[in-house]
Amino acid sequence: MEALTNSSFNFSGQKSVYNGKVRDVYHLENDVLVMVASDRISAFDHILPKGIPFKGQVLNQVATMFLNATEDIVPNWLVATPDENVAVGMACEPIRVEMVIRGYLAGHAAREYKLGKRVICGVDMPEGMKENDKFPEPIITPATKAEEGHDEDISREEILEQNIVPKDIYEKLEMYTRQLFERGTQMAAKQGLILVDTKYEFGLLNGEIILIDEIHTPDSSRYFYADGYDQRQADGLPQKQLSKEFVRQWLIENGFQGLEGQEMPVMPDDFVKVVSDRYIELYEKITGKVFQRAETKNIPQRIEQNLEQYLSNS
Repeated sequence: MEALTNSSFNFSGQKSVYNGKVRDVYHLENDVLVMVASDRISAFDHILPKGIPFKGQVLNQVATMFLNATEDIVPNWLVATPDENVAVGMACEPIRVEMVIRGYLAGHAAREYKLGKRVICGVDMPEGMKENDKFPEPIITPATKAEEGHDEDISREEILEQNIVPKDIYEKLEMYTRQLFERGTQMAAKQGLILVDTKYEFGLLNGEIILIDEIHTPDSSRYFYADGYDQRQADGLPQKQLSKEFVRQWLIENGFQGLEGQEMPVMPDDFVKVVSDRYIELYEKITGKVFQRAETKNIPQRIEQNLEQYLSNS
């Protein structure tokens, strides 16, 4: 199985390209964006050396499903998905804040809590919580969107004081974030999953707030299995989850957290297959559909053919 770890396309009308940690974004004429979901995987803001077969397809197709299922809440950038790894949509002016929302004390919030912190991004966290406990109400913990390196936690007050986002726009971002999280929570529950936390990115197009990038994928979200959640919490056991967290845990166990001087471990092939299987498992669990594996013999050629056909017909 091949994995798409990089792309260097030159599509019709192409003006520029931006290579992110996972996605390669091609800006075409008429403010058309082509977003190629690669099989790269990142953790602790570092790209791991090996790609994960089918990961990009999973991300693209899960994000497409959720974007289509939430367009009644907020308009989004997506127009078409002409290839399993590709989304085409409208170019927007990104808002430089990631809207992170947490329903449970997990991941980054749990790590901060273990250090004795009870405030994150200006939001109080109750005393006496255990890792993976549910918050009384979901909390919004924004992050500044860094061009390179680590995104930084920031509070609502700091965002407004620094005028990163005007107050009226930010209040709408909070409203959309809560509504999207509620919809994602409901959809996950129907599939026996708990949407633990996630992040949303927004942009502006002609003064209107637009939902951009991906939503509710295993790269941007954390899911627990609902079955057994209460018993595991009562017994003090780790939750069974579908997210990238198990990759982060593997890296931690192998001495890497993205800190200076640490060497990135290389995943053995058997672990790469485990990661790929977990992404496919999440796709099938969250969508309720059997995953249809795309042809991987020559992924760049497949993408180029599908895109050029779409562009010529649009």
